[in-house]
Amino acid sequence: MTDTEIKKGLAGVVVDTTAISKVNPETNSLLYRGYPVQDLAAHLPFEAVALLLWTGELPTESELKEFQEFERGHRTLDPKVKQAVDLLPIDCHPMDVGRTAVSVLGANHPKAEDSSPEAELEKAKALFAAFPAVVAYDQRRRRGQDVVEPNPELDYSANFLWMTFGEEQPEEVVDAFRVSMVLYAEHSFNASTFTARVITSTLSDLHSAVTGAIGALKGPLHGGANEAVMHTFDEIGIRKEESREDAAARSKAWMEDALAQKKKVMGFGHRVYKNGDSRVPTMKAALDRMIEHYGRHELLGLYDGLEQAMDEAKRIKPNLDYPAGPTYHLMGFDTEMFTPIFIAARITGWTAHIMEQRAANALIRPLSAYDGPDQRELPAA
Repeated sequence: MTDTEIKKGLAGVVVDTTAISKVNPETNSLLYRGYPVQDLAAHLPFEAVALLLWTGELPTESELKEFQEFERGHRTLDPKVKQAVDLLPIDCHPMDVGRTAVSVLGANHPKAEDSSPEAELEKAKALFAAFPAVVAYDQRRRRGQDVVEPNPELDYSANFLWMTFGEEQPEEVVDAFRVSMVLYAEHSFNASTFTARVITSTLSDLHSAVTGAIGALKGPLHGGANEAVMHTFDEIGIRKEESREDAAARSKAWMEDALAQKKKVMGFGHRVYKNGDSRVPTMKAALDRMIEHYGRHELLGLYDGLEQAMDEAKRIKPNLDYPAGPTYHLMGFDTEMFTPIFIAARITGWTAHIMEQRAANALIRPLSAYDGPDQRELPAA
């Protein structure tokens, strides 16, 4: 054994610096390049937030327009990607589809092995533009539906929904989706981002780093939590005609029983936030708008009952996944597609970190403390 202090999960270990995002402890606010994320979500299109994360500054009107034109020109589902996706089983997890699609896009990109800053930014922009078609097609193919071609008249968020559902969505639905994408875009050295930086530190390519990040995000302790929230709602039982009060009573009782059995309930708690996830109020406001739009107050009852019971028993607050899950459900996304939507948003943060890591690279190679047997001899023959 060793006297070395082990930091399981690297808890509390500072491994590098970053200028991309931080949680401001004084205001409990998540900052993207210094800007509170709630302010960005309130005022900016997702394309502008992506440019902020990549370049460090908000785009000018002409810079934003130029990027929006680029994005609209790179939306179409690549035939090679469609072919690869069609080879995958309908019942495989959609995260497997996302991981495969990014690999195919990387293998076919003409600058796949070019790691110059200009090429990296170009690849980040192209991946940002191309990935929504993957998510949209994967949901549609599972429903026996065909590809919907992108609509060049729509912005990123509206077009994402158009390709998924085959019709334009109301303005309030598009805006709630845009808000979710901004909130999910970046969150410092989380598990998937750190994975991307580790891969980048070996001087591997951008698409390999993103592919690895997707693998990390698939886990329910990270990105899969938004799916788990809806599975909890399903287990309790969603009754569309039920009153908010009755739904809240049922969900509160369910949570009390789950906690008594020491079950892990996803969507609550966060390693970084000690006073509640700063992104939740903005996402909860978007959920509230969707509940009003669709007239689904029983979902709010389920939400409130679980939140109240967890707070009373553990004083643990919801994280972003908790309001995001039912928001995507109301929009019509299948539950298994929630984490691939997370990919589409987090591509911005991942690629920003990939570029930052490459700009001042050092191979990430931690040590371990060995606690196995001492050196020993093979048994005599």
